[in-house]
Amino acid sequence: MTFLAVVSASAAFAAQSTYVNDRFGTVCTFPDDIFTDRQPEPENGDGQVWLSADGASLTCSGMFNVDDDTPKGFIAGQKASNEPGYEITYSKAGKDWAVLSGVKDGKIFYERRLFGRDGVIRTVWVDYPQALKSKYDPLVGAIAGSLKGP
Repeated sequence: MTFLAVVSASAAFAAQSTYVNDRFGTVCTFPDDIFTDRQPEPENGDGQVWLSADGASLTCSGMFNVDDDTPKGFIAGQKASNEPGYEITYSKAGKDWAVLSGVKDGKIFYERRLFGRDGVIRTVWVDYPQALKSKYDPLVGAIAGSLKGP
């Protein structure tokens, strides 16, 4: 069964695009046959958002680490949040990265952040309706794993 999931995720990832943010050098690769609706780029040029026809969204962005945040500090801050409708069900941090997953506003989310030595935090965020968990769960690891910077 694991083999079938891998084949399924690879097949879904066959049509893909790689986005490179000019301002922060954030890079992510995603299935462009799913995330087809590219939203207008924000005026500050910090990233890009794509939507899918079935209610999912993908954000690939960067920001200056003005608070000298760390992966562990980021996770601790998010876990301390009392924002209504926001629940973290998984978190992990490494030396220069952090991952969160959970539910926000009724949708499953997966967020990966890279804390660059250049003072930039690069982020990929994917959220999707809970009813589409079996479709998107196999995709988020590959999308999040594609996140990188210079």
